[in-house]
Amino acid sequence: MHEGDGPVVRSVDAMAATKWKKAPEGLVQRFGQVLPNDPEIERRSMFGYPCAFFHGHMFCGLFEDQFIVRLPDAERNVFLKQPGAKVFEPMPGRPMKEYVLVPQAVVEREALLGGWLRQSLDYVGGLPPRVKKAKKVPHARKPAAAARTKAPRATAARTKRPRAKTPRAKAPRAKTKRR
Repeated sequence: MHEGDGPVVRSVDAMAATKWKKAPEGLVQRFGQVLPNDPEIERRSMFGYPCAFFHGHMFCGLFEDQFIVRLPDAERNVFLKQPGAKVFEPMPGRPMKEYVLVPQAVVEREALLGGWLRQSLDYVGGLPPRVKKAKKVPHARKPAAAARTKAPRATAARTKRPRAKTPRAKAPRAKTKRR
């Protein structure tokens, strides 16, 4: 199939087979140390990696052995000029818009990393807050045996509708001789 011939279908099995590495403990600790101390910042886990959210928007996190931040276009273009900085792709060919990988040299310098985190936080702070979706109440499931056998329908409660009388064409009778 050539590019542009139609939608590209990716195998679910190929994505499921992707094995991600666990984040190093030192990087997880570093993540906790550099996060701004703000009660509105919510720490959550995403795909098993620690992330930080502000008003429902992720602004930074870890992925494997990398630190990621979310930046607006202008700051992202400046950031990507640094050696080792690149657009974040959790899977090859699948970039996440607005997210960049932080070079190790920046992660090691607390003041520099803190500055990028503040810019990321300022950016998502300007976005409209995300409204949490109401949790769906799960429906009670039927027992397996009851699901396979259908209950007989109640016919006694039904009322019969009167049929409309339509004239029928009479079939011609065969003539028979009377004796």
